[in-house]
Amino acid sequence: MTELSGHGGAHAVAVARAHGVQTMFTLSGGHVFPLYDGAVQADPPMRLLDVRHEQTAVFAAEATGKLARRPGLAVVTAGPGVTNGVSAIATAHFNGSPVVVLGGRAPDYRWGAGLLQELDQPPLVRTITKYAGTVHAVDKIAAAVDDAFRLAGSAHRGPVFLDVPMDHLFGSGEAAYAPTTADRTPPDPDDVDGIARLLAGAERPVLVFGSDVWLDGAETAARQAAEELGVPVVANGQGRGVLPPGHRLLATRARKIAFGEADLVIVVGTPLDFRLGFGEFAGGGAKVAHVMDAADQVAGHVALAGSAGGDLTAFFTGLAGAAAKHGLGIDAAWPARLADAAAAAIAGDADVLAADSDPIHPGRIYGELLPLLDDDAVVIGDGGDFVSYAGKYVEPKRPGNWLDPGPYGCLGTGLGYAIAARVERPSSQVVLLLGDGAAGFSLMDVDTLVRHKLPVVMICGNNGIWGLEKHPMQFLYGYDVAAELTPRTRYDEVVKALGGDGELVTSPSALAPALARAFASEVPYMVNVITDPDNAYPRSTTGV
Repeated sequence: MTELSGHGGAHAVAVARAHGVQTMFTLSGGHVFPLYDGAVQADPPMRLLDVRHEQTAVFAAEATGKLARRPGLAVVTAGPGVTNGVSAIATAHFNGSPVVVLGGRAPDYRWGAGLLQELDQPPLVRTITKYAGTVHAVDKIAAAVDDAFRLAGSAHRGPVFLDVPMDHLFGSGEAAYAPTTADRTPPDPDDVDGIARLLAGAERPVLVFGSDVWLDGAETAARQAAEELGVPVVANGQGRGVLPPGHRLLATRARKIAFGEADLVIVVGTPLDFRLGFGEFAGGGAKVAHVMDAADQVAGHVALAGSAGGDLTAFFTGLAGAAAKHGLGIDAAWPARLADAAAAAIAGDADVLAADSDPIHPGRIYGELLPLLDDDAVVIGDGGDFVSYAGKYVEPKRPGNWLDPGPYGCLGTGLGYAIAARVERPSSQVVLLLGDGAAGFSLMDVDTLVRHKLPVVMICGNNGIWGLEKHPMQFLYGYDVAAELTPRTRYDEVVKALGGDGELVTSPSALAPALARAFASEVPYMVNVITDPDNAYPRSTTGV
């Protein structure tokens, strides 16, 4: 039993610290002052990192959960502080990111009288959180916050929201709570054995590694299982990098063939959503097994040949062991065919990555960027077509080092993710890829990077349009509306005005020296690249 004394904010901070929280992301508000005081007075003090918009605070806490694999902490004030963070909470929900959001709340003693920012907040986020509730007593805060962190960090991970009326948060008292840890449940051995039997009967199997392979700490077991079994792998999200670039089994660049010709697809750690054709492979002819970190996350919208829910390390270890017992029937030519197709696709990138066209082809940016990335670089995508190219050309060398908005597709994640990445990975390169549309959602938080001395390389693909909307609308109607941005906007000058640095790039030959200056800089640096507005990413999925 742990005993605490002091005001409610001190109780909450002590519990968060016990769960490994090192940074509180916030935007100042009077309703949550005791949480700040608790952070400042803690021994040692907890880092306070204040931002310019509450969504950035929650996005930063979410990215902390993604990178550190422990719940991040965001503190937002009452009313608009909470509502400004809702899209970020929804993003964490769809990404399965562990995060705790503590909100301020108007005091209980005058509730209903028309207090400033009086709003019953938990109902607003209940459908996008694992739990949302209010703590109505000082001596209940510690236990409630402890349970919030346990729940956020337990499979399937996700956001938890708590608000505390300010009369209780400011109030002092004694409290005792029994610290808890995240729950981990192994998968049913019979389920694992059933998937191994499917594998024994498959000639052209494919493994899919999703973000939860990383978040569940299963990346080593996943790689070992793939190599022992000899099964080709397609990776998405933070599962990218589990097999490094050039690995003989990495078939991500051959996914069209892999998914079009496979007779068994074992999807681990990611939903069977639009990114994976809703779970239909080879025209519906492939058997599908779905494995998640929790049984209630297994897909129910598609017929499955097998499924399992539980600790993913235990799954991969069990699968390799069971497969050794049942044997394998993989066609020896299958991994080689996919490896050859992946190599051919990568070789076919050469012309685009070296394109000398004017206006600049987005691919040329990545041709210049890729040689500059260290093995531990954290690459963040926030945008549409421009970031889709990144998803194609940037192959992380380590798992967990790729961050994007995920299936919810919420723009504006970028600055919050970059803030968290620089805090969590202080010695790594942090590269933020922004579409010019996405830049409009959060670029003011460059001020946060500057104030907190967090250097980040920002690359803006600036084509002056909403590319994801303009090109499809032209295709559908022959015209477009609400799809234009001001051409050649000087986002680099915005960064400079906020205390960073940057430059405009209008020719392919200027890209390499501009990027070199950005990486050498010790301040937030924007390389603002004018790209071809007529270029549309050739996508095969729309999400609808």
